Amino acid sequence: MKPRLLLGAAFALLMLTAFLATETTAQANSVKKIADGVWFREGDQKQGHSNNTIIEMKDYLIVIDANFPSGARLALADAKKLSPKPVKYVFITHHHGDHDYGSAIWTADGATTFAYKAVVDELNRYEPARWRAAAKGRPDVADLHRDAPEYPQQTFDQSPYIIKDSTREVQFLFFGWAHTRGDGFAWLPKERVLCTGDASTNGPYNNTADANLGNWPNVLAQAEKLNPQFVLPGHGPSGGPEILTGQAAFMVELVKAVQQAAAQGKKLEDIVTMRNGKPVATSIVLPESVGHWVSGSLAGHVVNAWNEVTQHTPVGDLPHP
Repeated sequence: MKPRLLLGAAFALLMLTAFLATETTAQANSVKKIADGVWFREGDQKQGHSNNTIIEMKDYLIVIDANFPSGARLALADAKKLSPKPVKYVFITHHHGDHDYGSAIWTADGATTFAYKAVVDELNRYEPARWRAAAKGRPDVADLHRDAPEYPQQTFDQSPYIIKDSTREVQFLFFGWAHTRGDGFAWLPKERVLCTGDASTNGPYNNTADANLGNWPNVLAQAEKLNPQFVLPGHGPSGGPEILTGQAAFMVELVKAVQQAAAQGKKLEDIVTMRNGKPVATSIVLPESVGHWVSGSLAGHVVNAWNEVTQHTPVGDLPHP
């Protein structure tokens, strides 16, 4: 019998030390200036909020990610403090609720939401079931009194999609299927600032349920070719390109460990402990060099990697809620 498919959720010592220093200085709901007219707002992980980036153009602002509704309200309030200019565009990096479900907050304030076309495909694939599940546990979602999330008002299918004026250029890019089928990046070439959504996180914040684990490092390798100076992840503190290489290394090591277990003839139950149908522990140990990305959800990530490796298809293509 095939195992039930589940929704889961070499660096030098100097690099590890840098990550630890970054993590200890992380502050929820803090706003940090990255470059002139570019601010990084770190979300409150305890509230499930994503990060946001606020980009000032000549006459308006662009915000990266809609967040959950409660996070959207906080980010909108901070945007108004930073600049009197209106938020004209909100770029949705992918379809997950912590990056998309606050869309109605922004559009009610006059903004236009947009995303790479595959974000809509993902919403069609998983909604409204996920919205309704979130509304049962999140008052900020339930209080919108909607039956489904608000979809992006505009989409693009050619990468890059560029917005520019006399002051700044912002490129919106798609490199392929990593965290989700619709992963979008925002790139400021002059400032060398890259906003990644959850294609990269800075810390133990990964969700691998809708992913293509084997292709994820390839996507990040393309992003790394941009040679960013500043990397603004979907969760965790801002940093540099080490966030991209570290995230990619985590995925490589995860898949490699599962491949080795399968090659040794092990079964899923030999490496993952289940309780009430859910993965709660794993015997898989990843190298210390990627420990920054290891979370309490590692057993779930191992299940997802096992399903992808043994069924020879991206785990996000396999049936799951």
